[in-house]
Amino acid sequence: MASSDQTVWLRRLPIAVGSLGSLLLMVNRWLTPALTESQARSDVMGIILCAVLVLTGLLWQRVQPKLPDTVSLQGSEGFELDATLPETVQTELAWASHLLLTNTVTRAIVAYYDGRVLMRRGILGPTDEVTTGAILTRVLDKGKAVYLVDMKLYPGRVEFGYLPENTQGLICQPMGQKGALILGSNAPRSYTKQDETWIEGIADKLGETLDRTLNPDLAP
Repeated sequence: MASSDQTVWLRRLPIAVGSLGSLLLMVNRWLTPALTESQARSDVMGIILCAVLVLTGLLWQRVQPKLPDTVSLQGSEGFELDATLPETVQTELAWASHLLLTNTVTRAIVAYYDGRVLMRRGILGPTDEVTTGAILTRVLDKGKAVYLVDMKLYPGRVEFGYLPENTQGLICQPMGQKGALILGSNAPRSYTKQDETWIEGIADKLGETLDRTLNPDLAP
């Protein structure tokens, strides 16, 4: 926390110095009875430098925004994989989930396909039973992802009781013709556009494997 506070102050320092410098230049100008040409040039340079400092501070605020607060998800860490799946499918699910857990803010993953829970990994929720509520049903029917940026703002979060209770953000990503990859994070508004694109690509690859292996009649 101390390091975070120090970073905030460092980002604000150019704004404070630039504003203070501008104020001092104005006071000095008012208190100067006779302004010489050299003093006028110095004031102009001083104002330009102060403006550059303020703009630099504003840019730092935008380039380095405050990170969302994270929480410790409630539950125990685990890895559950449907043992009846072909070995190639198990391997691919294990590989994909490892990548997501180690390279994104994802802390809980559930792979659901054709009415079956194929995998749970990360921080496990209180139940392994997936109920197809309104959100998951829409994802399965429409084939379009749903991103709940801050779970506490959505009444529909109650359908995700199989995730840790205090999950902060969620992506429900279509996976093949009959499945969905459900990802939970420990911070709101934490998935970037790049994360979403990457998750979509991984889910598409898993979906192609599942369609071809478990439902070959659906494969193109």
